[in-house]
Amino acid sequence: MSTHDTAAPPAKEGGAAPGRPPAAPKDAEARHRARLSRRWQRDIRWSPYAFVSPFFLLFLAFGLFPLIYTGWASLHQVEMTAPTDMNWVGLRNYTRIFDDDFFWNAARNTLTIGVISTVPQLLMAMGLAHILNYRLRASTFYRVAMLAPYATSIAAASLVFVLLFGRDYGMINWALDTVGVSPVDWQNDKWPSQIAVSTIIIWRWTGYNALIYLAAMQAIPQDLYESAALDGASRWQQFFHVTLPSLRPTILFTVVVSTIGASQVFGEPLLFDANKGASGGAEHQFQTLGLYLYEQGWVNQHLGRASAIAWTMFLILIVIGIVNYVISRRLRASS
Repeated sequence: MSTHDTAAPPAKEGGAAPGRPPAAPKDAEARHRARLSRRWQRDIRWSPYAFVSPFFLLFLAFGLFPLIYTGWASLHQVEMTAPTDMNWVGLRNYTRIFDDDFFWNAARNTLTIGVISTVPQLLMAMGLAHILNYRLRASTFYRVAMLAPYATSIAAASLVFVLLFGRDYGMINWALDTVGVSPVDWQNDKWPSQIAVSTIIIWRWTGYNALIYLAAMQAIPQDLYESAALDGASRWQQFFHVTLPSLRPTILFTVVVSTIGASQVFGEPLLFDANKGASGGAEHQFQTLGLYLYEQGWVNQHLGRASAIAWTMFLILIVIGIVNYVISRRLRASS
């Protein structure tokens, strides 16, 4: 028998040589899906950082850098007219401000104005929130009206209060005169001027704190009030034995925030001054730490000394934060 070899047919002229067959459409689609999957994973992984990066960039530019720069400048003698010419003085700026009677006067004024403004403000805010917590007609209108002072420009509010507390033609002195009280020099006497400045702060922030208290009150379970009512508790007893204990964390928060805000009071005393200066009155009777910093840095142009004051205020706020942390931990442990 003869065997016949079967040879492969010759390639056609102009045709491709036999080789690997082209990839199937399913393989290309799988690779495309794999690329999309990797892109989706990168997007899921890095997108949150991209979303929050504008905040950190702005914080680095306007928060961290000024903080570091003022800390460095507080250790140098540097003037506002030549901010790049720095002479190392160490802690002399700090010892100098601590030996300055005007610094301690500003610290005492800040403390008294803070107490006079914070305590009545929070008490009034608590009372208003307790009233708004009950069903009232047009309650939405009252809640919006509470925020109107907070939304008002501090310059406009301060100028209005300057007119109200005017010595000769102010409405406050006119009302006091109708009841036989002699006119009060609200801008030049120490305690009247501090009370007037505190009044501006109270007017601006009472509604804001009232809404915070109101939100916390509405989060209290109604079962507690119903149980207290079944036990014969009146509204006042419910307020003291149910509402206040439930609001302890919120009260602590508002106290700390108001204390921090009081330590940074600047606009109200600046605009209340008749001379429109940073001295806080002719005898510095209502000059706060914020005004003292402004006077040293932008009036006297001692940038190094102003930086030391700023860092001193920053350390005071850190102490307030630590006290808040300790008290809040004890409250949580007790509850």
